[in-house]
Amino acid sequence: MRAPRQSNDPDASRREPDPRDSRIEELERENTQLREDVTRTERDRDRRKRRTGRLQQQRDAARRAGFRQAAPFAKERRQGCGKRPRRRAGAQYGRQACRRRPAQVDEVHQAPLPTKCPDCGGAVAVERVATQYQEDLPVVRPVVRRFDIEVGHCAQCRRRIQGRHALQTSDALGAARVQLGPEVASLAVQMHTQMGTPLAKVTDLLGTRFGLPVTPGGLAHLLHRTARDAAPTYAALYRQVRESDVVTPDETGWRVGAVRHWLSVFTTPATTVYAILPGRGFDDAVTVLEDDFDGVLVRDGWVVYRCFDTARHQSCLAHLLRRCSEIQDDHPRSPWAGNVQVVLQDALELRNRRNAGCLTDDELVAARNRLLAELAWLVDTPPRLVAAERFANHLATEFTALLTFLWDSAVDATHWRAEQAIRPAVVTRKVCGGNRTRHGADTQQILASVVRTARQRQLDLPPLIATMLRAPHPVVPDAFQRPPPTA
Repeated sequence: MRAPRQSNDPDASRREPDPRDSRIEELERENTQLREDVTRTERDRDRRKRRTGRLQQQRDAARRAGFRQAAPFAKERRQGCGKRPRRRAGAQYGRQACRRRPAQVDEVHQAPLPTKCPDCGGAVAVERVATQYQEDLPVVRPVVRRFDIEVGHCAQCRRRIQGRHALQTSDALGAARVQLGPEVASLAVQMHTQMGTPLAKVTDLLGTRFGLPVTPGGLAHLLHRTARDAAPTYAALYRQVRESDVVTPDETGWRVGAVRHWLSVFTTPATTVYAILPGRGFDDAVTVLEDDFDGVLVRDGWVVYRCFDTARHQSCLAHLLRRCSEIQDDHPRSPWAGNVQVVLQDALELRNRRNAGCLTDDELVAARNRLLAELAWLVDTPPRLVAAERFANHLATEFTALLTFLWDSAVDATHWRAEQAIRPAVVTRKVCGGNRTRHGADTQQILASVVRTARQRQLDLPPLIATMLRAPHPVVPDAFQRPPPTA
């Protein structure tokens, strides 16, 4: 065993311990403890950050689930206890209803009794005659029309002249002498443009159900030709929207040749115009509405619409009430958003009472001023919450556009017209994703505007399309010349 090493300093055994050494050791232990605390705190912070991110994603997913336009009623797990679906017995059955008896009977068929009983072979006696109705579709086959067209020339100027029948939709001869009629065009327009059915499925229906062979390319050409003849009608609808007193705009995403575009809709009580534009800025909006539009814009909070300085504005109350609910869900202890929601709902109730004729002019003015005062006080005194302060700033910006509908009964409190008009376009976008070319986008916006406007005015679309296709020159049908008078 080695002996301990002896120090060469003779005074080492008599030297006292230095207090700074103990202080250094203490500081080192404290520093180590602090580093461990910092590491632990960082781990806790990261864990809480991940948990907060997961909760925010779940919250956003729950909010989006309420506004989904695809499969809005889908459930993630089985609902109920698995009982067999059946009607309730007794008085709980509810209102008993059945299909109405047809007003017209085209065919009458007899269903006689058998001469003998199928069980025992005995004679059968007739007691009464019961009645049953069956409504069915007839077997449809295409109607083929042949036009014998006289072709000649003027004896004086030698100009070529060709005859035209009133049922013709085109003057084409030669390779294009076989045409599709206006009924096929109207069916293709309704199924593809209004219902969002792909052209391949439309061709399958025409071939299997109606015995009319056609290709998707042929239908696409037919839609382009229909849109070309409907272009003057589209321009007339443009003018009617610009001249309207109240317009409701909205927009949604679109694709043209895989490039991001926007489908804008501008609707009135009797007219709707779609426009597929490269952007959603003010320069794009003025292609439909002129920059000096002096009517009322019922719109959401998109900043572009505020640039119409000469117009009056109405901000959508549904969007504002939705934001109130979101703030209440995130901050349940703050009553501010709930108070704003109460004022906006009182404004809607005041509108209902005014429309029902339950208020005098003086009562309406007093109630309107009271709501404005309450709303102004709430806008000026938001709580110290980021979401509440942001919402209060938005309300301050939109303050003059919040209660316009209480001054003018023709103004809606929400922009529901535009949201309903844009839903068919959203369905089409989910099916086809947009348009491949600018030509297809032009056809889409023209036909969609004609279809939607015809539906608003409760018009039969096939005769209107037949009128446009059979005219020698593009015309505007009388039903689209001017909007019908409001009730």
